[in-house]
Amino acid sequence: MTVPTLDRVFGRVAFGAEPSNYHAARPRYPEETWQLLRERSNLGPGIDILEIGAGTGLATAELLAHKPRRLAAVEPDMRLADFLRTSFADDCLQVLALPFEDANPEPASFDLVASATAFHWLEATPALRRIHELLRPGGAVALWWNVFGDVSRPDPFHDATKHLFVGHRASPSAGGADSSPYALDTDARIEEMTDAGFVPDPPEFIRWTLRLDASGVRSLYATYSNISALAPTERAHLLDALTEIAIGQFAGRVDRNMTTAIYTARRAQLQPSAAGLGRISGLKR
Repeated sequence: MTVPTLDRVFGRVAFGAEPSNYHAARPRYPEETWQLLRERSNLGPGIDILEIGAGTGLATAELLAHKPRRLAAVEPDMRLADFLRTSFADDCLQVLALPFEDANPEPASFDLVASATAFHWLEATPALRRIHELLRPGGAVALWWNVFGDVSRPDPFHDATKHLFVGHRASPSAGGADSSPYALDTDARIEEMTDAGFVPDPPEFIRWTLRLDASGVRSLYATYSNISALAPTERAHLLDALTEIAIGQFAGRVDRNMTTAIYTARRAQLQPSAAGLGRISGLKR
């Protein structure tokens, strides 16, 4: 059965109704995420970063903690952009309240382009080609997601609640009925990076467990795009049903399997050859 998917444009307004709840309810990224970005993706003091789909700043805060020279955070939802501006008092942060497709930074002006649990709302191929243009030679792109699920482990709460979502539209992050979630479709993600001229690293997957009480379940699920897309009454009924199952079947203690999927790649560096001509480092001829 084909699952209907939310239009990608909806992602520009899907999460801004309650920024404070989104910021509090969504899980943070494991520390291994930042260690990997430091090792692979230039993350460190003095660099110029472009963040795509900054949201409420769950990743922005960590990027700022690494002391970049400049962090341009692109966020198309004005409500989230305002939340970012009021949440972070850092002179290096520039919040751009517009879609990535409409942003117009100078070519070759960033050392790192990053996107956390947001890139699935863009058309991957043109977005990656544009990112390639915005990076300096040797610059890096890092795309990562907190995926709610891990097929290698039992997921009782998901199994007990999946009937509530039958017939609902799904986020582009979900994948199809017979395909992997977007962030776990490694062949597709690596091929897109390669086609855009990047030299990808092996993807990294961090498996962990998110523990929630009944209130946490309600708050978290209220941030999901496929739930925010519902009419208010239908949304409230669905959140009530999720809360009741969390209390009635799980005694208010719910464990959700999590997978943090991280993709990193570099823009090939132009190096002079012995003959005075240029060659691209990292690409086979």
